[in-house]
Amino acid sequence: MQPKHGTRRANLEYMVETKIRARAILIDMEEGVIGRYRNGPFKDLFDDKFIITNSPGSGNNWAEGYYTHGRKFKNNILNVVRQVAERSDNLQGFIFMLSTGGGTGSGLGTYCLRLLEDNYPSVDRFVSCVYPIGSEDVITCPYNMALSTKQLIDHASCVFPAENRALTEMIAVEAKRKGPHNEKAGFFAENTTFENMNSIIVNSLLHLTCGSRFSGALNMDMSDISTNLVPFPNMHFLSSGITPIFTPMKKAIFKIKPKLKEEMFHSIRSKSNQLIKINPVGPTSVLLSAALQTRGDVNNSDLRKFVEKLQSKGNFTTWSRKAVKVGHCAVAPQNCQVAMMSLFNTTTMSELFSHINLSFKRLYNRKAHIHHYTQTSGFESDYFQECSETLLNMIEMYKQTETASSNCIPRLSDTSPV
Repeated sequence: MQPKHGTRRANLEYMVETKIRARAILIDMEEGVIGRYRNGPFKDLFDDKFIITNSPGSGNNWAEGYYTHGRKFKNNILNVVRQVAERSDNLQGFIFMLSTGGGTGSGLGTYCLRLLEDNYPSVDRFVSCVYPIGSEDVITCPYNMALSTKQLIDHASCVFPAENRALTEMIAVEAKRKGPHNEKAGFFAENTTFENMNSIIVNSLLHLTCGSRFSGALNMDMSDISTNLVPFPNMHFLSSGITPIFTPMKKAIFKIKPKLKEEMFHSIRSKSNQLIKINPVGPTSVLLSAALQTRGDVNNSDLRKFVEKLQSKGNFTTWSRKAVKVGHCAVAPQNCQVAMMSLFNTTTMSELFSHINLSFKRLYNRKAHIHHYTQTSGFESDYFQECSETLLNMIEMYKQTETASSNCIPRLSDTSPV
């Protein structure tokens, strides 16, 4: 029997009663962080056998997480992954959730990414990663961001980045907006900023995986995303836009009108609703591919109209004007009638790499704090320069795509030589 009310507590009680266990592996080198799940309200949701912890942590050091803890827990991680994978009826891929600013998320997280590529080469690796805002108290954060980004470029199948600076702006705009969702639900009065930021990430992941969890005539699985939206191996960073940003706590009783759907479609492709600070349909953006994922009360004519508008508004390359993947899940999010998500593989992603490389250079040009990394066994000092070159190469690849022109091959005519 499912809960009558769509609250977090009711859903949690239902999962506990039915003995549902999350197919998830929790890894953190700070035992206190995982302890909140072991002793909190979610203690019955996660299997303790699939939790890996240590003490005292990685010290905000990518090298410590990647080399020291990676080598130490390699066999343990592989054993846990094998057990979880064997319980799956159809293993479509691995989804990573990590932060790039600290030591464990950036270091051990990307070590696990490479580890799974070596042991499960035919299984896709999807990464949802968070980039810090730039004003954190972690001084070595730029190093960790750059070093982990290089690993994401080399070993991930698809990356869905989110920036804290973009998430905080989305929350500020949503808090000022008057509407039936915010005003009646009182969402911002009951939750902290960090919980709101996490909620945005959760909603984006729910959109990405809805095709694998619910029925739909045009369902889009995770494997479809990497196949259709990644034209070149390393250019697999996708910008995400979602609406509604937060799921209302009370069911919306008003009828969805075509005008509201148009506004939602405009919202998911706008700069203000992207999870990173870029404009995917701006004047400087060139689109390699795009995807539109809808849920709930959306019909085929709506989808056709949205795709036509996206193809006319977006600046696609000459060889990808039709490269718009469409997915529709019949089941809407809880307490919503319609929800949408956009994915863009755009050349403006180079702005993210430029931001990371600039922050990295500010520290590295002064050789500040590099001894914390070089004293770690296995880390070579040349890796800093190699990391920066990888970021610059990615920026150059996107610039070349922006300026690439189509080859004009004349058709054969009667006067053409045979």
